[in-house]
Amino acid sequence: MAEEGIQAAGPIRMTAINRMMDSIRYKAQILARTNKLESGIMGMGILGFAIGILVVMILIVVPVLILGAI
Repeated sequence: MAEEGIQAAGPIRMTAINRMMDSIRYKAQILARTNKLESGIMGMGILGFAIGILVVMILIVVPVLILGAI
């Protein structure tokens, strides 16, 4: 008779668990994408810097040579 007052655990809320898992999966995908992007940028940093210096030198030196300032 003592068991009449005790209730069993409620049903598992799979919808809430699925939403939470989707949220975790989405955040993990964003972190992975960001990590890949940063790795690509860091890998091309020296080459990009060298190309940038070259372009700047061309944009400065060529007009100076054409105008005859040197």
